[in-house]
Amino acid sequence: MKLHSSYGAIQAGPSSTAPSVFAFRPDAPRQVADGRASYADLPRLWVSRAMALVLLIALGPLMLALAWLVRRDGGPATFSHYRVGCGGRLFKCIKFRTMRVDAEQVLGELLASNPALRAEWQRTQKLAEDPRVTPFGRWLRRSSLDELPQLLNVLRGEMALVGPRPITLAELRRYGPARWQYLSVLPGITGLWQVSGRNTTTYEERVALDEHYVATRSAWLDLRILLRTVVVVITRHGAC
Repeated sequence: MKLHSSYGAIQAGPSSTAPSVFAFRPDAPRQVADGRASYADLPRLWVSRAMALVLLIALGPLMLALAWLVRRDGGPATFSHYRVGCGGRLFKCIKFRTMRVDAEQVLGELLASNPALRAEWQRTQKLAEDPRVTPFGRWLRRSSLDELPQLLNVLRGEMALVGPRPITLAELRRYGPARWQYLSVLPGITGLWQVSGRNTTTYEERVALDEHYVATRSAWLDLRILLRTVVVVITRHGAC
């Protein structure tokens, strides 16, 4: 499958074979152009995979129950959307489906007919009061349980437990020079943005948080973020 952007045609596929979006960019750092994480990050990535496997086993019954509840409206249990990973490789980020089956059609009609919602979408890539979200999907989002399937992305080496928020190719343009920091590491299920206000922050603040994480990342910082994530999930601070 080919996707088109201002960077040219991009072949999307499994993370192990998909080329880097920036392989041909002369200004791309070597690690980004190669489309792979640095060797220094490998121990952290293997720890993420091991923890993801343990969590999948422990949370398997809960995930099956949630999948059954999501499917009650006749739609699929999960939703996958392309995100930009380390080095610009595209991968399908998996979540429990929280929206109506016809969500894309509804979004198009909303943005075409409502200038205020269109401006909000262009500013944040989100809608505070999104009519596409189902009642059960809204609960999943507030509890952050919709992101549990991303443990499969971690097992496949496409994401880490902690990292920058996974973004779309269209969003990458808004990162400016900070895109190189984002592209140098794997995106994470949780990160500084998720534990620093989440949906109460501006888009510019999200970018700054991702940039700061990459510049200061360490095993100790990852542990602190994971612990803070537990608190955020319980208190639902910043959840939409």
